[in-house]
Amino acid sequence: MSSLDVLTFGRRLRHLRKAAGLTLQELGEKVGRPAPYLSMLENGRREPKLSHISDLAAALGVDVSELLAPEPPTPRAQLEIELERMQADPRFASLELPYIRPSPSLPDEVLEHLVGLYRALAGHGGVELTGRSRLRKANAATARWLRDQNGYLSDVEAVATGILEAVGHRGDGPLSSRTLLDIASHLGFEVRAVEDMVPGVRSIVDHRSGRIYIAQRNELRTRQARKAILQTLAGKLLGHREPADVEEFLRQRVESAYLAGAILAPEGAVTRRLRTAMEQRDISVEDIKEVFYVSYEMAAWRFVNLATEKLGMRTHLIVTGADGRVVKGYSNDELPFNTDPQGGVEAQPVCRFWGALQVFESDQRFDVHAQYTDTPNGTYFCVTHMEPDRPFSVTVGVPFESAQWFRDRNTTRRAQSRCPDPNCCRLPTREQAAKWDGQLEVSVRVQDQLLGRLASDPYPSPRDRRIYDLVERHAAD
Repeated sequence: MSSLDVLTFGRRLRHLRKAAGLTLQELGEKVGRPAPYLSMLENGRREPKLSHISDLAAALGVDVSELLAPEPPTPRAQLEIELERMQADPRFASLELPYIRPSPSLPDEVLEHLVGLYRALAGHGGVELTGRSRLRKANAATARWLRDQNGYLSDVEAVATGILEAVGHRGDGPLSSRTLLDIASHLGFEVRAVEDMVPGVRSIVDHRSGRIYIAQRNELRTRQARKAILQTLAGKLLGHREPADVEEFLRQRVESAYLAGAILAPEGAVTRRLRTAMEQRDISVEDIKEVFYVSYEMAAWRFVNLATEKLGMRTHLIVTGADGRVVKGYSNDELPFNTDPQGGVEAQPVCRFWGALQVFESDQRFDVHAQYTDTPNGTYFCVTHMEPDRPFSVTVGVPFESAQWFRDRNTTRRAQSRCPDPNCCRLPTREQAAKWDGQLEVSVRVQDQLLGRLASDPYPSPRDRRIYDLVERHAAD
């Protein structure tokens, strides 16, 4: 049994048990083994005996060969296994990060993001894995770089404008699939959708044949597919070289995500609509989302990218996880974020009184949650939105004096925040501390999203044998 991959076996056992509609207790009764033992098998913490495998297969109504198959049962299981293995890698210890259990409650996007970051840092461009303090320093430097430009990257906007002019797209509506293929063709590539995409990978570039492979639409939705293709092409469009350090790597990722947004929601067309909406005091991020058929988050970023440069309006943007921490954050309006020692905001707690967290309990969480918030730096107006299939909120905000230009400015919601003062909402009151100190024990599930600014798409490593196999299968098509 020494050749058995216990992680894959465990995921297959769990998948087949759930497919059979059995609990651990029920399966344990069938095979005469306690549920904790079966749980250890499913989590890859123990290697099963041969006799136990036969009993399990019989109880599940499958052949032993199906239980012992070497492939993970689902793309999700593949990512869970990879997360486990990467955390066992000695190089991972140098990151000084807490262990993250790939439990069912860990969102797919967070899991994909973590695995993708490891692949990129471990296998792309000579960027070495580094400690938390250096990562935080690089992340904070990237945030300052973007803030110093007021969120507006003129060189990237020029590249986006140039490629759209080259393929004849006016930018007055959604980027069509035909135009996207024209962009790829202009750069010497053909896009192929395949049914057998490697789990956890969104696109593969084959420079020899000039092809970009992406997953079929039933695996990758249209908005994600357009973004994945454009971010794949971004390196060539922007002339990215192999990054010399982590900071350059992060900047390249920001530029790639920015370019995808600038192509899908072009500067000229978005600016015209925003100026018209401003004249009518009717600015809404939702309108950008609908007109250009992009996600709410991308629409929010496009507003923030252009607001200061084109409208003279300072802004902030926060993407917040359900755990109450910043996944992505940007500000040039002095919003008082909680920050780490290097000045970064990613992975830091959001004030519980801000709209970014209030929306999770709002009856308008899937619409628009508008709110005024009084802070130590003044009053801010913000609108927050959650998309039904994502466990994040997206907040766009401005100082009070700019609220007059927004559609939802008449909201009556108002809150007060003293953050980053920890007595605002993080530390217990004096009465609570006197009553409960020493009486409570907490088990914490940590989801460290330190580099949340990066796009959620993983940067695949070309060293995976399965990628070579896929390319060779399709080479003769």
